[in-house]
Amino acid sequence: MNELLAVPLEEGGVIIVESVAPAHEGGSVKAARPGELVGQVKRSLEEALEPVTAAARATLLKLREAGPDEVTVEFGVQFKTELGAVISKSTGECNFKVTLRWGGADADG
Repeated sequence: MNELLAVPLEEGGVIIVESVAPAHEGGSVKAARPGELVGQVKRSLEEALEPVTAAARATLLKLREAGPDEVTVEFGVQFKTELGAVISKSTGECNFKVTLRWGGADADG
């Protein structure tokens, strides 16, 4: 079951995001009706995304060292009540999907 989290914005207000609730194998579980808010992220959206932004920047800079004409990095971002923004699986079982393209002399047609 997914849960709704309130994420504050630095300039005021909040954004509501849907997050995949962790699977529980017993014990108590925080319950909510469908569409009901179940958590609030402590940090602002901008603050929560800063580590994700830094990771994306570091990944892009490192991949550019290979000298491609184009770099594409794709990843998912998920919000957790206690952690804020985390990099999640985006395609199948990976956290990052990377595409590097080189034009080459014969690529122009």
